[in-house]
Amino acid sequence: MRAMILAAGRGERLRPLTDTLPKPLAPVGDVPLLVLQLGWLKSAGITQVVINLHHLGEQIEALIGDGSRFGVEVEYSRETTLLETGGGIVKALPLLGNEPFLLVNGDIYTDFPLTRLLRPLAGGDDVHLLLTPRPTHREHGDFDALGGRVTRRGDGFVYCGIAVLHPRLFADCAARPFSLRDLLFDAVARGRVAGTVWQGFWSDIGDAEQLAAVDAWARSRA
Repeated sequence: MRAMILAAGRGERLRPLTDTLPKPLAPVGDVPLLVLQLGWLKSAGITQVVINLHHLGEQIEALIGDGSRFGVEVEYSRETTLLETGGGIVKALPLLGNEPFLLVNGDIYTDFPLTRLLRPLAGGDDVHLLLTPRPTHREHGDFDALGGRVTRRGDGFVYCGIAVLHPRLFADCAARPFSLRDLLFDAVARGRVAGTVWQGFWSDIGDAEQLAAVDAWARSRA
């Protein structure tokens, strides 16, 4: 299975750090987050990775290169205009092939074992999401889930920014700015989304406080 890391965003809430550093290169335990993510993928047996680039993308490409330093093969999908999560994936589809692929947001940290998601999608499913119970700092969740199925939009769980997606989810979509969530909500309504719930550590890195908490957690386990 191939993987895509979403790394094009501006990271507004993490300014001023992201004025000069792309968000996926934020340091976690003195290691750029993106380097840690490549390590997660390699340890799960994924060695073909696509990374989309926009804001300060040249820094990412300079650090990661072709990925060989990290034991993976990296290709880049460069966006002259920021295409958001949905449009960015559509633009990268020619690099991802025709089979389901793993998607990882470039601003999340977790101890979830990725191998638990690396299995074929059930017949008819377009998506398998990783979910976690809604954290206390989140006023609203994303989905409700029961028995391994994502049942509806709701407040019980948040999407962890890790998913297996079938390319057919993007049929008839153009490489224009739009959010992946639009497609996810539609797929849930059609009953085509499975879900795995993770009770372990997970955090997005939306602001400086979250980055500090993730950094402290990682250092405590080093």
